[in-house]
Amino acid sequence: MRKHNGMRPQDIAILLKVIALKDHPLKLVGLSHALHISISEISESLNRSQIAGLIDYSKKKINRQNFLEFLTYGVRYVFPQQPGSMVRGIPTAHSHPYMKKHIISEMDYVWPDHNGEVMGLMIEPFYSKQVESIHDDELYYKLLALVDVIRVGKVREVKLAINELEKSLR
Repeated sequence: MRKHNGMRPQDIAILLKVIALKDHPLKLVGLSHALHISISEISESLNRSQIAGLIDYSKKKINRQNFLEFLTYGVRYVFPQQPGSMVRGIPTAHSHPYMKKHIISEMDYVWPDHNGEVMGLMIEPFYSKQVESIHDDELYYKLLALVDVIRVGKVREVKLAINELEKSLR
């Protein structure tokens, strides 16, 4: 039996990408290309997630209830985030276009990106190439932003994000 040395931030991003793929077959090469993460890192991530009970034994199907429970109650403690300094970047958390329809805020949160068009408080992405991986996948971008709401949001914002994640995980 493999040893579990704890989850890593990119594990969350990888599982969210698997969810965003919907019914497309899960291939490590495709995940590696889409996420800009090496195949070996993806394989190790899926091993950790399988040991943690977040993905099935075949590593092809997310245990959606377990994953939602982890996102709801654990992600803010395992991968806490404090908004940083003002930077240019890509909107996340309550600054994501979907959340902006439901939440009014004076301050934007962003993932740092020198090509970004929004100035806001920096939220550290789950992994270094995350911003590159969202450009061609709106659902993936939305899922990552919803998880950031759980990490940095207030109670009302978090409830809204969890409800939306629950719909996406069905």
